Amino acid sequence: MNLIDEPWLPFRRRDGERVYAPPSAVTDPDLVDLAFPRADFTGAGWQLLIALLQTVLAPANRKDWLRLWQEPPSRQALEADLAPWRDAFELLGDGPCFLQDLDPLGDARTAPVASLLIESPGEQGLKQNTDHFVKRGLGEAMCPACAAVALYNYQATGPAGGTGYRVGIRGGGPLTTLVLPPDSATSLWHKLLLNILPRDHRRFRYPDPRPTDGQIFPWLVPTRTSEKGSSTQVTTPEDVHPLHLFWAMPNRIRLGSPEGPGTCQVCGREASKLLRNLRMTNLGYNYDGPFRHPLTPYRFDPKKPNEPPYSLKGQQGGLGYRHWESLALEDPEQGHLPAWVVQDYLETKRRLLQGGRQPRLWVFGYDLKQNKPRGWYSTEMPLIAVSEDRRDLFLYGIRQLDQAAVKAAKRTQDAVKEAWFARPRDAKGDFGFIQHRFWEATTAEFYACLPQLAQAVEAGQTGLPSAVARRWLEVVSRAANEVFESLALAADEQGMDLRRVIAARNGLRSWLSGGREMKRLRQQAEQEAEA
Repeated sequence: MNLIDEPWLPFRRRDGERVYAPPSAVTDPDLVDLAFPRADFTGAGWQLLIALLQTVLAPANRKDWLRLWQEPPSRQALEADLAPWRDAFELLGDGPCFLQDLDPLGDARTAPVASLLIESPGEQGLKQNTDHFVKRGLGEAMCPACAAVALYNYQATGPAGGTGYRVGIRGGGPLTTLVLPPDSATSLWHKLLLNILPRDHRRFRYPDPRPTDGQIFPWLVPTRTSEKGSSTQVTTPEDVHPLHLFWAMPNRIRLGSPEGPGTCQVCGREASKLLRNLRMTNLGYNYDGPFRHPLTPYRFDPKKPNEPPYSLKGQQGGLGYRHWESLALEDPEQGHLPAWVVQDYLETKRRLLQGGRQPRLWVFGYDLKQNKPRGWYSTEMPLIAVSEDRRDLFLYGIRQLDQAAVKAAKRTQDAVKEAWFARPRDAKGDFGFIQHRFWEATTAEFYACLPQLAQAVEAGQTGLPSAVARRWLEVVSRAANEVFESLALAADEQGMDLRRVIAARNGLRSWLSGGREMKRLRQQAEQEAEA
C-alpha cells in the first residue's frame, strides 16, 4: 500500500458524506475535514497532511502562500508534485517502509498491532492482568489505513514505552494547536494551508528537501540507534533536517505480514488485508536539544533562558480559557511560546487575508499520567490578536480576568466543601470537578470579553474597560453562586447541615463582594465609569 497513491484517507464532504481518496484529493473544494473513526486519528491525519504539504509544496514566501490560497492547485497538479516522493511512503514490503525501521527486526519481540493505540495496555499490563479499564483485544486486526495513521500518531505523540524505548521529538503527549478559519464549511485545503509555513519564515528556514533524504525521512536509512556511550546516543537538531520534525521516528517498529480478508476492528470496514502484529525493539532515535515543532506550543523558564523550551502537554481537567494566553500569545516574561503556525498567522497571514471574522484555534492532545492516557482533549478557542506594541496591555487585561476567575473557582470549591463537611480540610477525594463546573459556566463569557478588550486596547485605552470589568464581575459572581447552590444543596435533608450551608454561602458572598481580586475589578470599573 502506497500512502501517496492509494485512496486510503477518509474525507468528509460538505454534505456530510464520507469518501475515501488519496492525499491529492485535498484540493477538492467540497472536502471539509477528515473522517477517521477516532478523534486522535483525525488529529494525526491532519498533522500528516500538513507534514506532507510542508515537505512537498511549501511556498517560497508570503506572496506564493497567498497565491496558493487564492488559486489552489488542481488535483492532477498536486499528484504530479507528490509523485517523486512516493517511494518514501510504502507502508508494507521488504524495503524502506513508512515510519518503520530499515532493519527487518527479525529478532525483535512480537507485539499485537493494537500496541499502536495509545491507550492499549502494555506488555506488563497484559502479563499482570492490570488492564481493568482499557481491555485487551481492542484493535487486534487493523486495515492498512488505520495501521498507517495509528503508526504516525504513535511516532508523533506517543509516550516512552519502557527501558530504552524513546519518547517522541515533542515529548510524550504534546499538545497540537492549529489555526482554523471562522467558517467550519471552509474547504480542507484552506484549513490546512493556514498551518503551512512559507520557506522564508524567520524561525523555520531549511535547505531544499529531497525525496531520498534520510535526514528528513529516517526510515530510508539505518536508524541512529541510541546505545549508551555511542556517537549516536543522542540526536540533536544539528543531526537532522528541520523537516525531520514532522517525520520523527523514536520507536523501532516493523509491521508484520498482512493477512486477510476480514473486518477492521477499528473502523469496521471490510478489508482485503489485515494487520495483526508488529515487531518492536528499543534504542531508537533519542531526541534531545532545542527542538521546536511548528504545530506545538512550548514554554521556557524566564529565569533560565538558555535552557531548551519544553512542549506543553494535556492535563487533567481539560483545556480552557485559563490556558488561552499561553496557547495564543507570545509572552517572553512568562515564558510562553505559541506554536509557530499560530504566531505566523497572527504576524503575517491575517494581514494577507485582510481581517474578516476571527479565526479559531483548535487545540488537541492526550492527558498522560506515568505514560498512560487519562483522556483525550480537543477544543476550539477564538484566536484574537492586537498590534505588537499593544500586546502587553492586552495581556495585562487578560490576566486581571484570569486572576479573578482562578481565585473565584478556588473559593467556590472551598465553600462547597465547607457546606458538605464539618472538617473540610480533612476531606479526602478529588474535588476538582467543582472548579471544572465553574470554568464551564464562565468559558463563553470570557471569550466574549476578548474582542471587547482587544478593541479598547487598540483604541489606546490603558486599563481594563469598565464594561468588561462590570461584565466579568457579574459573570464570576453569578457562576460562583450558581455552582455553590447546585452542589451545596444537592445533599438529602438528613445529610445537610443548614447552618453550615448558610455560613459557607455567606463566606463565599463576602469574598465575591470584598475579595482582593474582585475589589480590584470593581474599583477599576467604577473609576473608568466616572471618567
